[in-house]
Amino acid sequence: MTGIPEGTWPLITLVVVMGPISTWGNVFPRAIQRIGGTIAGSISGLIALKLEMISLPGMLAWCALIMFISGYLTLGKHPYMALLIGITLCVVVGAPMGDFTVAMWRGGDVILGSLLALIFTAVWAQRAYIHWRIQLSDTLGEMAKIYHAGFSANLVEKPRLNKPFGKLLSSVIKMRALLEPSSKETRIPKSVFEAIQTINRNMVYTIEMQINAWWASRESHLIMLNAPTLRRTQQMTENALRTLSEMAVKGETYDIIAANHELTEIVNELKQLIASGSDRLEETPIYGYVWLSLELAKQLERMTDLLRLALRK
Repeated sequence: MTGIPEGTWPLITLVVVMGPISTWGNVFPRAIQRIGGTIAGSISGLIALKLEMISLPGMLAWCALIMFISGYLTLGKHPYMALLIGITLCVVVGAPMGDFTVAMWRGGDVILGSLLALIFTAVWAQRAYIHWRIQLSDTLGEMAKIYHAGFSANLVEKPRLNKPFGKLLSSVIKMRALLEPSSKETRIPKSVFEAIQTINRNMVYTIEMQINAWWASRESHLIMLNAPTLRRTQQMTENALRTLSEMAVKGETYDIIAANHELTEIVNELKQLIASGSDRLEETPIYGYVWLSLELAKQLERMTDLLRLALRK
């Protein structure tokens, strides 16, 4: 339709580069690697076509050498680029003997397709970092809802939260696909996103174990229900979760200071409660609940610090 020789290659490249996730953090590095691999593969292919006119065994030896190098480089940091060197070599060498025009067009069409993918993605770029922040906010908000439901003083028996916990954990796991492109878009170290992902997942398990300890027995439940320190801790923890949820989506970090003060108070109160060796802590469910509350408070403190780093872009 456009009159471009070998015109199917730009369209094939466009689909390959933009799929399966067309976020800028995925498309841009993939397009750059594809262009780099295509250029190297095209040059290798043109050399192979020239050698074919001189010596067929020499051409085969050259192709074998390039394929070996390509396979070896796939074990390095840029396997996609290395793979494209070998693929482009095969595409270019498939041209008729001595026909350098077709060979160059095939390589040029791949580069054209990569550039088209960059242009189409840049028109309305999807940012993996924005999607990650929205999903983090949603998971923290859902965590706060489950926390509120699990420790509600209006309930007389343990609520059924298996499905909400399963759905929440699935949402947290799906966020992992956004970590690498988010890091590439913002230049924030991937280790920061990995640490947030780990703490986010651990908090889900901690809250689940907390709820189990809270409802372990009627006697221990009534004791903890009437403990002012624990009730205050629950309220502050829920507030901290909601604050972090809002900060993740709004990108405002000034609320982090207030959240840090609350979390520090929670940690200090729980440490004092454990250190006092109160008789009420002698029951295993009560002590387990207090210890888990302390762990959750520490996780929230760590999450707050990491979120501050992630919002600095």
